[in-house]
Amino acid sequence: MCSPQYKGQANLHTFEDWCGSSTAQLRMNLHYPLYPHSRTTVKKLAVSPRWMNYGLRIFGYLHPYTDGEFVFAVSSDDNSEFWLSRDNSPLNLQLLAWIGKVGSESVCQFGPKMAPVTVTIVLSVQRRYFFEIVHKQNDRGTDHIEVAWQLNQEGLRFTVISSKYISLYSNESALRMSDIIHVPQTAASHTRSPSNQPDNQLSNQPAADMLRVDPRDILYQNSRFLQGVLPDCSYKPSYIIKGFPLLRYQGLQFVHMSYIYPNDYTRLTHMETDNNCFYHDSPLYLDRYGFSRYMRLDEPEGQEGESRGRGMDRLVEGVDRGGGGERKGEEVGVSESLWGLEGDSEEVEGLSYDSTPRPVFDPEVNWAQTFQVTPLDLQAMRSDWIDLRCNVSGNLMLRSRDALPVVKAFMDKLNHRHHGRFTLVRVLNVERRVDGAQGSRYFLELELRDVNGQHLRLSHYIYALIRHRLSRPRGLPPLRPAPEMLLCNPVGFHWNPTATVHFIVPVKNQARWVQQLIVDMEGLYKTTGDPNFNLIITDYNSTDMDIETTLKASTLYQYLKLSGNFERSAGLQAGIDLITNEHSIVFLCDLHIHFPPSIIDSVRKHCVEGHMAFAPIVMRLDCGATPREPRGYWEVNGFGLLGIYKSDLDAAGGMNTHDFTDRWGGEDWELLDRILQSGLEVERIYMRNFLHHYHSKRGMWNRRTQRSGT
Repeated sequence: MCSPQYKGQANLHTFEDWCGSSTAQLRMNLHYPLYPHSRTTVKKLAVSPRWMNYGLRIFGYLHPYTDGEFVFAVSSDDNSEFWLSRDNSPLNLQLLAWIGKVGSESVCQFGPKMAPVTVTIVLSVQRRYFFEIVHKQNDRGTDHIEVAWQLNQEGLRFTVISSKYISLYSNESALRMSDIIHVPQTAASHTRSPSNQPDNQLSNQPAADMLRVDPRDILYQNSRFLQGVLPDCSYKPSYIIKGFPLLRYQGLQFVHMSYIYPNDYTRLTHMETDNNCFYHDSPLYLDRYGFSRYMRLDEPEGQEGESRGRGMDRLVEGVDRGGGGERKGEEVGVSESLWGLEGDSEEVEGLSYDSTPRPVFDPEVNWAQTFQVTPLDLQAMRSDWIDLRCNVSGNLMLRSRDALPVVKAFMDKLNHRHHGRFTLVRVLNVERRVDGAQGSRYFLELELRDVNGQHLRLSHYIYALIRHRLSRPRGLPPLRPAPEMLLCNPVGFHWNPTATVHFIVPVKNQARWVQQLIVDMEGLYKTTGDPNFNLIITDYNSTDMDIETTLKASTLYQYLKLSGNFERSAGLQAGIDLITNEHSIVFLCDLHIHFPPSIIDSVRKHCVEGHMAFAPIVMRLDCGATPREPRGYWEVNGFGLLGIYKSDLDAAGGMNTHDFTDRWGGEDWELLDRILQSGLEVERIYMRNFLHHYHSKRGMWNRRTQRSGT
């Protein structure tokens, strides 16, 4: 019935570093249920790892000790479920008991409070029954999960199910983490918890503004008709620092942001309750007074001239606003008299308790109070310098009055060239890189309709040069030169829509993430149909997965096996050396990335050979966050995700494998220094839906686990 070596234990799969306290949140984990962090066994159905932020999946066979009607109960700190099959098949599971969202149950206490739902089931001693336990633990409380049973007879007590009555579903001791065929996928693996939990998926409102449908996410369509539309001009922006001596990591000061039109919703408004750095006030001020500085209370009729300075200004007297919001006139501070608190609240010395207490007055509430507000454009107050202080602000917004005249001028030139053939349907995207001395570079993405009704998409760089016309009318003093915008085609500054993009990822013993990367890349290929991209994995002798065999079954790949300790710089350089075409694009990548479908074309559009590299800003997801519910922050400091033509990377010297060996951190800034010194500019844009999955460094690369002394 069951092999002896299988007896006395059950399969235990752990999913570490995942926040939340419900099994529904566990099921949102990218790797659940096939790719756990670890696979082991447990000898009884009572587990307490003494850890935090994890999920457990325990499964195997249950062997009843007698025939009869049984009832089951669970106890756990947070959410847990116990499922049991009617037989030995994982397909016939039913939920018998669970602990809901309330949690905080005491260890080994069972009953109606501890297990609010119990179902009786008839079991036979001659049979075995597949069972599954799902448990989610947060970062608080005493972590534990126990399952107990009893015959449904008066006077009997619940007892924890011990090793005598369980056996393995599968012996996983000789399997690699990439071996998943044996892992059961059941109703417990994919259904929601039965407890009453809100389901954000049912709402039509996206969890973040960034998830709104945006035409920028549409894939590039080949464009024509651009030759000869604008006159040629040389592209020599004043901010290029070729040959300029830099101190190490100083290049960060020479990277500027581009302005975007229309709104791409990369501002993380849903995270501003945690970080309100977008506003130019000190956090202390905002926590205490909110947005009162932007409001002014209306005075009652007939009192407008009597109490100047009253209202909201009185409420915020004496508060240091951190330099961002000084108001002219009197200092602002909190007036205690507003609340009737002028005296000391302690009992006056010498008075007995029988003394009549001082009267206390509740403040009057004016429900009809109105106020005035002055519109404030906080976007206009931002500069194109990299803001390392604020990680929720998103892309700089380009005003319509700055974007649309350029679009109109370009369309006039285009239709003049092609005799009115095109009609502008909509402006998909405009990106402006400001150069105060020479002019501005624009990247236009326009949806057009030709005379035959066919829709086209143009994606094109143009240059708006600043020219000053001198006018000296006879008999009048010289006039100040008036700036004039001249649209032209920057010679050599154009993107290649067919350039091959090589994603290079160094790895070591990260099987579940490697598998996810391969699946994501195959998904990109199926979505785009684009054959001109490639995945290069440099593997530092991984033992938890046969990466090469897995890659052979996928569409596009290159594989290089390395030895020794994990070295990110050396791993990336080894991948770069595999590329033979210097006119292809290298994208230095990370293993834990979620890619939007537009990633390949976005990299192509923002890499210009001999002129520009691309360092998109990735959003780091918080613990427990997912691409569907992206809570997190923009990684404004990192430049490790970088697209650049191989010829340009070679000219800059490639990766620094001498100074950055078996450590990482800083190699991206050092490479940025050399790229800027080689004469390139680096485009820096917050990329929609470009996400870094949360993970800890436990068990990664060169880290070892410290054994417990207990």
